[in-house]
Amino acid sequence: MNKYLRIAYWIFTALFCVLILYSANMYLSNYEMVNGFFVNLGYPTYLIYPLAILKIIGVITILTNFNKTLKEWAYAAFFFEIILAFFAHYMIKDGGQKTALIAMILLLTSYFLYKKTRK
Repeated sequence: MNKYLRIAYWIFTALFCVLILYSANMYLSNYEMVNGFFVNLGYPTYLIYPLAILKIIGVITILTNFNKTLKEWAYAAFFFEIILAFFAHYMIKDGGQKTALIAMILLLTSYFLYKKTRK
């Protein structure tokens, strides 16, 4: 059973990380488009590049077991980032909350499978 949990963990973690890296890539490569999204959402645009860099660092932290405490913090940071994204999209009713919901499901599944396979 533990083998299947580990496989499921890596599948959900990989899917989550691909989604986050896609987002970071959009932040870095399509600045003008993302800038428009941030303005519509009411967020300051100076956060675009730092968020992209932090997303990449968070993915690296989750994929490696360098430090378990940092891994927990990365999961927590993504949790709060996704919550904020969900409600920002929900409030302006642009439909973006669906992607945030998918990201949250992937994140929580990855996290709880990580905790389960660590035992």
